[in-house]
Amino acid sequence: MISNLRKVLVLAAIAVATSGPLLAQEAAHSGGKSWLELFQSTGVVGYMLLLVSIAGTALVVEHFTSIRREKIAPPELVDELEALIESENYQEAIEICDDDQGYLSNLIGNALRMRHAGYEEMIGVLEQTAGEETFKLQAKISYLSLLGNVAPLLGLLGTVTGMISSFQVIEKLKAPTPKDLAVGVYESLVNTTLGLFIAIVFLTMYFVFKNKVTKMTLSVNLQGVEMLRSLVGKVTGHKQAATR
Repeated sequence: MISNLRKVLVLAAIAVATSGPLLAQEAAHSGGKSWLELFQSTGVVGYMLLLVSIAGTALVVEHFTSIRREKIAPPELVDELEALIESENYQEAIEICDDDQGYLSNLIGNALRMRHAGYEEMIGVLEQTAGEETFKLQAKISYLSLLGNVAPLLGLLGTVTGMISSFQVIEKLKAPTPKDLAVGVYESLVNTTLGLFIAIVFLTMYFVFKNKVTKMTLSVNLQGVEMLRSLVGKVTGHKQAATR
């Protein structure tokens, strides 16, 4: 997470440094303000929005790399656990799950600990663990939703501060011109635009990851049930033998 954030910060700094001259040239040809000049008119709120966008971008990069099926249910781990369960080496399988501490390993490890209580109890524990692990993933991506909801509020804050600046100019000058009010208007409109744009991007990404987590966890949960299906007769027989 920290390494990804550093990469994003470096890329953002390079982008700002290299785009400045290009934006200035574009503004010189068109006679209007460049995007960099518009951003500079946003004031403190604009830099707060920049921090929000950098943090959100870092989260998106991190989620793309970590929220994958290969991460929560590694194929090599699946093969190893299936082999151990098939050969009835349950304790060794539990130890491997404890060492891994991943999504699938927590499901299988907690379920195998309840093997003496019967298959239904195992599946019940698996479902309970799956709910907890899914909640952790949902909570992890919820920060994107937080940033997406904070961004338009910061944009609104910038709108209010820009209007305050414009009214202060009106109060000081007897006959203010549109140019005198332009600074406050720019601050209001650019902050609003940035806030809405950031909100659209990060809320969209949040729902993309939310749907991905839902589909992926459901698939892994079903895979965990299939891995334990071979224990139906075994754990039932052991339970009946223990009660005699």
